[in-house]
Amino acid sequence: MGKIRHQMIAAGMTIVGLISAGTVIFHYLEKWSWISSFYFSVVTLTTVGYGDLTPSRDGTRLFTAIFIILGTTIVLSAIAIVGTRYLELMGVQVEKRQARRKQRRESG
Repeated sequence: MGKIRHQMIAAGMTIVGLISAGTVIFHYLEKWSWISSFYFSVVTLTTVGYGDLTPSRDGTRLFTAIFIILGTTIVLSAIAIVGTRYLELMGVQVEKRQARRKQRRESG
């Protein structure tokens, strides 16, 4: 149970770290406000891409392309880890319930 919790925390912290790094880099490269930079990082990593903010410099465009490729891969992997661990926990709970029911049937 502890290992699963640690993996879920690590996955969440990875996503937070990635969004934070993107926020800082976009803030300095594009001179956007912190909120706009955070917003752009989230919109980019979730692949929503509203288009209301767009990088205006070649360096930022290059960073954004790399950020999209690596970032979405990392986010999807982290979500997959969390989802897998959640399903494992649910499976353990279902198995426990089934074992209790079986035990009640055999004793009653």
